[in-house]
Amino acid sequence: MNRQQLIHQIKEKQSFLCVGLDTDLNKIPQCIIDEAKEKDGDDYVFRALCEFNALIIDATAPYCVAYKPNLAFYEAYGVDGILAFEATIDYLKEEYPSHFIIADAKRGDIGNTSKMYAKTFFEEYDVDALTVAPYMGEDSVTPFLGYDDKWVILLALTSNKGSHDFQLTEDINGERLFEKVLKKSQQWGNDENIMYVVGATQGQMFEDIRKVVPTHFLLVPGVGAQGGSLEEVCKYGITNDCGLLVNSSRGIIYASDKDDFAEISAQKAHELQQQMAAELKKAGII
Repeated sequence: MNRQQLIHQIKEKQSFLCVGLDTDLNKIPQCIIDEAKEKDGDDYVFRALCEFNALIIDATAPYCVAYKPNLAFYEAYGVDGILAFEATIDYLKEEYPSHFIIADAKRGDIGNTSKMYAKTFFEEYDVDALTVAPYMGEDSVTPFLGYDDKWVILLALTSNKGSHDFQLTEDINGERLFEKVLKKSQQWGNDENIMYVVGATQGQMFEDIRKVVPTHFLLVPGVGAQGGSLEEVCKYGITNDCGLLVNSSRGIIYASDKDDFAEISAQKAHELQQQMAAELKKAGII
């Protein structure tokens, strides 16, 4: 999906919501587990992951423009988990082809290894975007940038507490490490193929980020369960064509552990979509 197609979806849906599919068998409703065990016995993992994801996707698709399955939550279950990840991607492509798909895998290695990671996600899985760690430098990132209408989402300023350990450290000129990442990476790509991860918990720091990358899309985790403020993110981060994909995972997919979980997830997604529509109108985008 290219930039204009993504912007069109944002305006059409009046939403810049990304739903994170961090699917954990210890957190999904027991009714899903019981039904999967009834059908498949001890080999229930694949079915449980797929069924839960499909029901969440069906419930939230009207209110979001993107989905972000986190690879860690699938790799943890071995082959069954990887197959469930693949099946989820296939389901999205078949049933909801207009939705943007982000593989949250945080890859990045020496050039020949990154080339194979890129092949995996952009050829084999054919997702729209992949999160990438930039700290090994240019040759670890550029192999991901050789695909038309595919996106690299570089870690810049993340939402976790430990982000301050390295990302905010300054050089002798007062330039912070995340600012170096933003500036240097613009020599490798542009706002048509690079986005940046910026945590919603960083608040007013979005103002500093927009001084360096005024037009790039930002993938923003941390709204909801992690305490980030959508209003604050928009105040400092929204652009003339939105420039934001705000992710919510736990706050949507685990909003209920009862039989009504899909309905409640839809409600939570709709609430966020309504808030986003108000922000888009405030910014004059819709």
